[in-house]
Amino acid sequence: APVGQPAIAALRAYLDTVRPKLVKSHSPANVFLRKRGGPFDSPSMWKRIKLRAAYAGIERNVTPHMLRHSFATHLLEHGADLRVIQELLGHASISTTEVYTHVATSRLKDLHRRFHPRGQ
Repeated sequence: APVGQPAIAALRAYLDTVRPKLVKSHSPANVFLRKRGGPFDSPSMWKRIKLRAAYAGIERNVTPHMLRHSFATHLLEHGADLRVIQELLGHASISTTEVYTHVATSRLKDLHRRFHPRGQ
């Protein structure tokens, strides 16, 4: 499955226990909300990503786009349909999403070279 059970369990716990406490009359339909019930904006997400990366000991400059790219690539490599990934990323055109197939193809070629008897 493209999404593991720990992630599903964490999301269910958030939706059942945390999110209901954050919802206000003005809250949007976004899955994740800030403390006061509003949506996350780009600067606040960027800040959270940087803090979490530093906390995890990641020294590389991590960006929201890198996370989106990793997310899409992992989904594709584990069998998710390209149209589903397009929808999740909010791409208007499938050609934008197809960029991730090139990454998956290069990984497949590398795996073939390394592990197939005739890959050398």
